[in-house]
Amino acid sequence: MIPDFLVTHSGGFHADELLSSVILTWLFPQARLIRSRAPEWITPGQDRIIYDVGGAYDADAGIFDHHQRGAPLRDDGQPYSSFGLIWKHYGRDYLAARGLPADHVEAVHSSFDASFVLPIDLTDNGALSPAGPLAGLTLPALLETLKPVFDEAEPDADDRAFHAALAIARSFVEAKIAQSAAKLRAEAIVHEAIKAAGQGRVLELPRGMPFRPAIVKAGANHLLFVVHPREKDWCVPASAAPRRGSNSGPTCLRPGPVLPMESWRRFAA
Repeated sequence: MIPDFLVTHSGGFHADELLSSVILTWLFPQARLIRSRAPEWITPGQDRIIYDVGGAYDADAGIFDHHQRGAPLRDDGQPYSSFGLIWKHYGRDYLAARGLPADHVEAVHSSFDASFVLPIDLTDNGALSPAGPLAGLTLPALLETLKPVFDEAEPDADDRAFHAALAIARSFVEAKIAQSAAKLRAEAIVHEAIKAAGQGRVLELPRGMPFRPAIVKAGANHLLFVVHPREKDWCVPASAAPRRGSNSGPTCLRPGPVLPMESWRRFAA
């Protein structure tokens, strides 16, 4: 179904319908975004997707609410918000539309669900309550600070604030997904470098990138160091696979007396 309308509730907004709107407006750019609680809008129809309003969850009918009795739960019993429901049904299409390779879609979908979507779901349902000085700096809390203040009386204030917040929410979704996709690309590069290194003790990469997950996955325990070039020096993490609790921040060195190139070649031999 290609909808003509994307329908969510009017009034104050929360992270879940904002983030749902990020996914749906990218997939269906021709659809008009409607914010309303009017029955004529929140009743399912062939021309619309309804989310975070309407009192029902029926993917075939295009309605994705979670406020009703018998609200949908994940397989492990944790609650969905509208964002989790939209991501479940449209997330893979969104990733494909953004150009992710087909063999990366499932992995990115799963990792984004666990690290980004689930915390939004839990927070929206009151199942996760951040505390302490950083509680007001979570993404849901920050997005809600973009609501109009109480005495901003213009009739369209809520809608204007929603669309302004939507652009900001979009940037977080896109950045997080870009990071997840980049980790998979890095894993492929590191895997090829491990094969090229054979039993050598030094893994040389073409640039800085996440490498430890690929080393662990490959079981390349023989590696001692990972090195990669920069413009005028080389970065050498403390070890390729540090022990738990060790400080593994990179050390950047200029090739020379401290760490001559010949030393790397000796390790790699």
